[in-house]
Amino acid sequence: ETTEMTNREEAEIQISELDLLSSMFPYEEEFIVTDQLAVAELKHYVENESAEVPSSRIQFILNVKPEVSNASMVEFSMACALPFKYPTVLPEITVRSSLLSRSQQIHLNSDLKTYLMQNCSGEPCMLSAREWVKDHAAAYIDKEISASPVTPLNAMQSENIMFTRLWIYSHHIYNKQKRKNIIDWSKELSLSGFCMPGKPGVVCVEGLQSSCEEFWSRVRRLTWKRILIRHREDVSLEGGGHAEIEKQRKFSTLEEKCFDAHGARGNHMDLGQLYRFLEEKGCADIFQMYFGVEGH
Repeated sequence: ETTEMTNREEAEIQISELDLLSSMFPYEEEFIVTDQLAVAELKHYVENESAEVPSSRIQFILNVKPEVSNASMVEFSMACALPFKYPTVLPEITVRSSLLSRSQQIHLNSDLKTYLMQNCSGEPCMLSAREWVKDHAAAYIDKEISASPVTPLNAMQSENIMFTRLWIYSHHIYNKQKRKNIIDWSKELSLSGFCMPGKPGVVCVEGLQSSCEEFWSRVRRLTWKRILIRHREDVSLEGGGHAEIEKQRKFSTLEEKCFDAHGARGNHMDLGQLYRFLEEKGCADIFQMYFGVEGH
């Protein structure tokens, strides 16, 4: 497990990021800190062991002019607030412009948040957020509100079918009945993947999102010392047809994988072999999520 960042380390990162922003954007019309007292309080906290945790969050505004020929008059303002645990948690950013309708603004802010969630967790990300707004925001001004409220819900859903891959971690999987359930339920739900019994136990299932969720709700109802979803991947399928689903799969069926067991009960799997197996399937990065170390 990575050690959590301490509050002071997070505060130091916030201060150095503010310094960087003010050196890059020296003019008030580009960057303005709305509460200087909060900054003073944060600096005091970093410099003095005894200082109280600050009571107010750092807040500032970044103004961005996108580089678009016809948008020379457009300016986007990013109102930003840094939670105390930033950068461990994401910043709160609201992008506004006089030219955005309410629904365009909601759409833009939701896409920015998705971008940050996928690309910036744990790292200072104000510059990436600003770049994203600079590159993408102007496009939202012209986006027409296409979804009319009369579209029935099921029609909406059928357009957006999700393919999901769940990486499940268990303290151990020995029980034959559980192992049989895992195989049988995957077949029944058309899921592929693999199950590595032993200690720890690893299960990967992939297929339609609804099937993966049904599989997980059944598995977690069984009694476990500890079981959790270690990682989850979701891919939106445009058409959602059979061929699209098959194309996303990294495993052909669901099978039990036993890698040279060793140990007194023959239950400790060879993790080097698991790593090579994941690597063949193009999933090597998952190994680190499970075991917190680079594979080899």
